[in-house]
Amino acid sequence: MKKKFLAALMAAAMVFSVTGCGGNGSDADANADAQAEDTGTEEEETEIQVFIAASLNTVMTELADMYHEDHPNVKITFNPDSSGTLLTQIQEGYECDIFFSAAQKQMDDLEADGLMVDGTRANVVNNQVVVVTLKDSGTQVTGLEDIGKAESIALAGGSVPVGRYTRQALINLGMLPETDDPASITTQEISDALGGVEISEQDNVSKVLAAVAEGSCEVGTTYYSDTYGYEEDLDILQTVSYDLTGNVIYPIARVVNEEADDAQNQAADDFLAFILSDKAKAVFESYYFDTDIE
Repeated sequence: MKKKFLAALMAAAMVFSVTGCGGNGSDADANADAQAEDTGTEEEETEIQVFIAASLNTVMTELADMYHEDHPNVKITFNPDSSGTLLTQIQEGYECDIFFSAAQKQMDDLEADGLMVDGTRANVVNNQVVVVTLKDSGTQVTGLEDIGKAESIALAGGSVPVGRYTRQALINLGMLPETDDPASITTQEISDALGGVEISEQDNVSKVLAAVAEGSCEVGTTYYSDTYGYEEDLDILQTVSYDLTGNVIYPIARVVNEEADDAQNQAADDFLAFILSDKAKAVFESYYFDTDIE
């Protein structure tokens, strides 16, 4: 029932029809097309469920469009949300073929629970936390160090990767107490530490961005990649260094899906290979992601 419910829930999400071919470029695509012509058969139509961190929604939309041009037989349904929410859905039994997380913790938990297909995990991109405000907002805030000067702050919850990275940065700045689990620091505790500033807690990074872009909050912390398309609307007050947040690595992996047939599993493997290809890397870079990771 839960899986049927998720299918209905994601009906409003972006849906694209794409097929997979397990290569890293046009040569692999051409080989697959040639094989199909030689056998006189077409690849079987199927559908895969791809759970993506909300901050990946725009870039994955373009990648799906590119993939669709050559591979029209596989429908890809994206489910974008916070990585913590997506992990919980997978743990609760919602059908998923690929998980693309905004942090390592959620992927570590997926692997520890035995829900990851062995050998499929890979680091794809790095990102960076930024402090943003509306252009001409007149804010006195210059970055995290004086973020308490704002009248209101949009901040993701601790279970959301950008919220956790922000908490870690505030700890490293000495503005929050040391803890082994930055995610456990509540919004109220942060407000108290910042002198009682109003904080609007959001459940994913896209909602943080919207709260600032719509003027509901004076400042917020989001990812550099999320500012793509908002260059005329937002000012980046600070790009937070990796010394404060640590690397913001996005891992991807295949998820164990006991309901999938061979065609579905093959399509998921092929689409994952495309996301890891050099062709996809260039697209990620155009959306302000860093693909130069170790």
